[in-house]
Amino acid sequence: MKPAARPKRTWLTNILFGILVLILAFYLGCACMILALRWLNPPATAVQIQREVEALVAKKPYHHHRLYVPLSRIAPDLQYAVIAAEDGRFYIHHGFDWLELQKVMKTDLAKRSLGRGASTITQQLVKNLFLGTGRSVIRKGIESTLVPLVELFLTKSRILELYLNEIEWGPGIFGAEAATEFWYHTPATELTRDQAARLAAIIPNPLKRAPSREDEYSAEIQDRMQKMGW
Repeated sequence: MKPAARPKRTWLTNILFGILVLILAFYLGCACMILALRWLNPPATAVQIQREVEALVAKKPYHHHRLYVPLSRIAPDLQYAVIAAEDGRFYIHHGFDWLELQKVMKTDLAKRSLGRGASTITQQLVKNLFLGTGRSVIRKGIESTLVPLVELFLTKSRILELYLNEIEWGPGIFGAEAATEFWYHTPATELTRDQAARLAAIIPNPLKRAPSREDEYSAEIQDRMQKMGW
């Protein structure tokens, strides 16, 4: 008696299996890259590649200035200003600031509109490294699954160093050292407190903001720094 033939996988099953393999490969690759970031600096980020592609599609000239320096060569005032502006509980949370998220949700519900986000520095780093600037539920879901890996494999100091060196600070300007040279013609070690706060103020929209126009927000950031003991 012949053994019963195994049922053949349908084309839908094959597609789903292929998608699952691609997802697993993506996360395995990301996990390996994040682990490697403990010792190595990324050669490029998703946002940097995105800007190159955007310029190519628009047929516009594009030049980027990117400099990487260790955290010890970035003025403490700039580190404090960025934390005060972007993620006041950076050293307390584990990648997600649930308290801040609750505050934002309550504000949005009261105003019946979507306001500011509550992304932590870790979340923003993941977005810059792997996902680019696009917004979607899928992108946010991927981001949320990668954040715990970053917090697991990297120290807070390393996360902050990568963030300050890889984010956008102006058109084609990437990294704190490149930003201080571009905006203030000085190395990142010699920033004043006011300059640091003004640079932190442009992070939410670096392509449209300029430090010289951020009087009100930079004053607010300095006030936050003082309240945090910096």
